[in-house]
Amino acid sequence: MSRDVIIACDFAGKEETLKFLDLFQEEKPFLKIGMELFYAAGPEIITEIKRRGHKIFLDLKLHDIPNTVKKAMAVLSKLNVDIVNLHAGGTIAMMEAGLEGLRRPDGTRPLLIAVTQLTSTSEEKLHEDLLIDRPMDETVMHYAKNAKIAGLDGVVCSPLEAARVHEVCGDEFLTVTPGVRFAGGAVGDQVRVMTPYAARMNGSDYIVVGRPITAAADPVEAYRRCVAQFVKGEQE
Repeated sequence: MSRDVIIACDFAGKEETLKFLDLFQEEKPFLKIGMELFYAAGPEIITEIKRRGHKIFLDLKLHDIPNTVKKAMAVLSKLNVDIVNLHAGGTIAMMEAGLEGLRRPDGTRPLLIAVTQLTSTSEEKLHEDLLIDRPMDETVMHYAKNAKIAGLDGVVCSPLEAARVHEVCGDEFLTVTPGVRFAGGAVGDQVRVMTPYAARMNGSDYIVVGRPITAAADPVEAYRRCVAQFVKGEQE
């Protein structure tokens, strides 16, 4: 199974992002471009980062009526990114429409994955704020099964849930897991977290790591530390 570390480039603009990428002289890390950066810098930031040779996970979490998501995905498919996502909570019909819109005339498309529940959502918030009375694990597995039914390539979930998703949806169904922190590191606004090594052992295919790398004193060293634990399986 192929594994990779995806750096969450949650920067305010193009200049800050490219300055960060300039630190990496030997590696070309897989990058996540989220709402903040995409809304600030627009599609041009995608073009520039692809020109530099990076893979991109465009993390915009689409959630709307099926027709709107289909049309939006048709636009995003032209950006040459590698992974895009939407919310599984938008229903199977919405996910199917998104997948249809993502397909290019030549039949190719980026990978499409669905967000199950955000890693900032606790069991308590699931029940009290969202009025979902099922346990977190059961909810995530149901959303993952719906994503597979819709024909998607995988889901975004907590690393705590990755192994179960593979049990329910198969080994080829991708698990992309934020909520990864180094042992002893601050968890910030994340609730359901694991270390890179623990995420590997629990079946994550990709881990998404933001502040533990981007806010580190030496981001390149922090990235290499993640790769050593998650990709190479080295314990600290």
